[in-house]
This record gives sequence, C-alpha cells and structure tokens, in this order.
Amino acid sequence: MIIDPTIDINEKLNLIYFVYRLGLTYLFVEEIDGQLDRLFNELNLIDYQEADLYTISVHFQVFRSHGYKLSCDVFNKFKDCNTGAFKEDIVADVRGMLTFYESAQLRIREESIIDEAFSFTEAQLIKSLEKTLERNLAQQVKYALEKPVHRGHLMVEARLFLIHFEEECSRYDSLVKLAKVVERHGLPSYNSLRKRQSIVPELYLWILALFFEPYYSQARIITTKIILLLLVLDDTYDAYATIEEIRLLTDAISRWDVSVMEPLPEYIKPFYEILLNEYVGFNKQVSQEGKAHLVDASRQAFQAIARGYLKEAEWRHSGEVPSFEEYRKIGLTTSTHDLLCKSSLIGMGKIVTEEAFTWYLSHPPIMTASELISRLRDDVMTFEFERERAPTATSVDAYIKTYGVSEAVAIEELKKMAENAWKDINEGCLKKPRDVPMDLLAPVVNLARMIEVAYKYNDGFTFPEKTLKDYITLLFQVSAPI
Repeated sequence: MIIDPTIDINEKLNLIYFVYRLGLTYLFVEEIDGQLDRLFNELNLIDYQEADLYTISVHFQVFRSHGYKLSCDVFNKFKDCNTGAFKEDIVADVRGMLTFYESAQLRIREESIIDEAFSFTEAQLIKSLEKTLERNLAQQVKYALEKPVHRGHLMVEARLFLIHFEEECSRYDSLVKLAKVVERHGLPSYNSLRKRQSIVPELYLWILALFFEPYYSQARIITTKIILLLLVLDDTYDAYATIEEIRLLTDAISRWDVSVMEPLPEYIKPFYEILLNEYVGFNKQVSQEGKAHLVDASRQAFQAIARGYLKEAEWRHSGEVPSFEEYRKIGLTTSTHDLLCKSSLIGMGKIVTEEAFTWYLSHPPIMTASELISRLRDDVMTFEFERERAPTATSVDAYIKTYGVSEAVAIEELKKMAENAWKDINEGCLKKPRDVPMDLLAPVVNLARMIEVAYKYNDGFTFPEKTLKDYITLLFQVSAPI
C-alpha cells in the first residue's frame, strides 16, 4: 500500500501517518523514505489552497517527523488577512484543531505562525472540553493536551493510538493486525521483568523509550548497565558518601585503574571494581569489530559525570549557589545524556561509522538541547523537594541569584528555555542540516521525550508510582487485543 502508485497523495500520507502513530515506521523505512522523497520533491504549496485543516496538519506532521521541512506557510490560509488572527471558523473543526496542535509540537525557531498556533489550539481545545464532545474525541483531546505525541514514550503512544483512535484505525485493518502482532511478540510480561534481579520494570520502560526496535537489543543491554552504574554513583554522591569520600572516588574514577582502589572506603570498593569490570566486558565485546574507541568515549563521559557530581556535591557542602552559566555548564554534563548516548553507540552496530562518531564527539546543538531539557525539567519539578532534603543548588536557585528575579519568574524563564530547546531538537532532526541517520539521533531525542514524560507533572523518576506506573501497566500487564 505504501508503494502503490495508484494511491493519491492524501491517502498515501494518511497511511504513512498511521504507520508512524502505530510505531511501525522502522519496518518500512526504505519504502517510506522513497515515497516521501518523491512526494516532497513534487509538492506545490498551491495544492494546499483547497485542503482542510486536518489534511494539511497530517501532511505537515508526516513530512516534519520524517525529516522533511514542509513550510509552515501552508497554514497561512487559516489566518484572517485583516486581523492577522486565526479564522474563527476553524475552531468548530475539533479534529482538525487537535491535529494542528500536534503539528505545532514540531515547530522550529523563527516560525511565528506555529508559535501562535500552539497557544491558539491549546486554548481552544481546552474550551472544547467544556462542551459536549463525542466521548472518543473528548478522550483524544484530553490526552493530547496532557501528553502530546511528539513528546511521549513512542511505544506507549502507539498503544494509546490503538485505544483512542480505534475507529480511525479500522480503515487500515491489515496495519492494525500487524501492530497487534508486533506488540504481543515484542514485549516481556510484567512478571518476567520482576523476576530479573538486574532489571526492574521502571528501568526497562526508560530503555524502551530510547530503543524499541528489536535489532537494537545490544544497545538496550549496554545502556541498561550504564544506567544502573549511574544510579549507584548518583546515590553515593548525593546521599551516602562524605565530601572526602566523594573526592577519593572521583579521583579513582579519573585514574581508572584497579591499583588505585585501596584508599576508597570499603563500601565503595565493590562498586568501583564492578565499574571497571563492566568496561572490560564492553571492550571484549567490540574487540573484533574495531570499535574500542566507542568504549573509550563512554569511559571518558563517565569520568566527566563523576567530576560534575563532585562539583555539585561541593556546592551542596559549602552552601554556595553558582552563577546560572556555571551551573548550566555542569548541569548539562550531569544530565547524563552525553554518556548514555555515547554508550548506546557501542551496541548499535555498523550504522556507527567514523563520520557518525566524529559528529557525536562534536557535541552538536541537538545534544545540548536534549541535555538542557533534562536539566531544566528536572530542576523545575524537584527543586522544592531538594531544598527540603538538604541545601543544594539548582537551575532555579542559580537563575534567581544571577538575574535577581523572583522564583516564579525564574521558573517561567526556564520553561521558555526548555521550549526553545525543543525547537532546536526539531530542527536537528530535519534532513538538512542533519549529518547522520535518524537512528543515531533517536537516543538523543528519545531521552528528551522520556524526560517530558517523567517530569512534566511530577518527579516521575523518584516517585514512579505517580506517572510511570500507568505506563508500565499499559505496556507490560495489559495485552494488546487480538
């Protein structure tokens, strides 16, 4: 159906949209790219003059989410030429407004019409919930306002699309059957996860957010090990070790040799030995592939995080609040995104070329944007809890100190920074200027998505029962219907 030349552009892009929303794009990458390349090159914006809001929004989402920069000018027809405001008649088209709202999540910088669309559609959709909407449509609107698909856990979003858009999905019966078969054969049960001592469902949920394609099993395994090591390291620096013990451990991690373990406290020595041994294992794993430089990059990123954690511990110990720029520099490192993304490369296979590795080492803007979202969303949601637990420095405190503003103003400014960072991520995913395959960007983007899931409304990492429990239940305890 994707490559069928007799299907018109509207039907084909709608089909590709459903493939994307059902989480099946990875099964048809070549076919979809081939079709979108042709359709995008043949595109004429005049063709959209007679199209409705839903159709244009679907096209916009399909092209943008696959890296094609469809111009935001396609939405100009929905604005009043005299007032510059959006036309009132589109408000009644709730389905179109909902899809327009999801399209706005894909905006980049300097797209004022999409910025306006984001605020306009959000406000109007909230109002629509006060009216008598058909039950299924009301559910769709409510969920999109809470968790836009572009900033969600892709596997969860695919399952929810099956649930909330069941009627719309029914037009592609074979596609729905495929989605259900893939899901039933690709996910472990909750009980099987609980039986594994090394993995808990909460962690597995995070890993699936980064890579859900079956062929990235090794990347999932390696990244899981790194996260487990980081959890122990973070707790040690944050809650258990004295400042002197933290300095000893940081020095040992910087020197990276079992011979320097002796000065460490007895309770830290097992962790240090396990850390070194895991990386020995990573090196053995890639020794035949000539990929030792990937393991070395991961090790260096781990060492950088230890130094960052030390700096944060010293601020906490002294009661110092750094400048915002100083905090930002350390906070981007301790977001852990650089380490997790570089570590994932070890298990991603031949797609990680020398050019791709060089791109990662350059620390591109999309990586900085992902790190910034993590640091700011985390701090805004947890700074009050952190203050109660112990004196500490967060981006909120650093911003207040540096710019002399109130707490409320600081929080709003940090939220704006996070929104702009999403625009940078969206731009980094476009085929131009993108320098690497989208699969290599996936962990960068998906980490930012998972941060939105975990920290949008509460501290879902520290208290997973508040947010992540529902996701775990949906994926691992509730089977997809036959």
